[in-house]
Amino acid sequence: MQDVLSMLNRLRRPRLLIRAARIGARDYVRDRHLKRLLGNPVPVRPAAALLRLIEIESELNQRRKEDDAGYSLSRHLDLMIAMMGEAQLVAATRTPTG
Repeated sequence: MQDVLSMLNRLRRPRLLIRAARIGARDYVRDRHLKRLLGNPVPVRPAAALLRLIEIESELNQRRKEDDAGYSLSRHLDLMIAMMGEAQLVAATRTPTG
């Protein structure tokens, strides 16, 4: 399986969306955000949650590109914030601490 952080790094999204998500990620609260975006049960492993978030965001991004009337910028931003928060957790678990 492809590394989930590599998948995230290859995404190309509007600069303003990324900037807003970075600001929002400072206040990321895993339980609250994931419950709202993924429902119950919240995935225990950050990598699993991140993979699911990437799938949902990809579908939403396609709607953005197609100018779909059902596209929600606030939902897209929420997904991007959660993706960044989960990516930080995945990176922290992979980084040696010694």
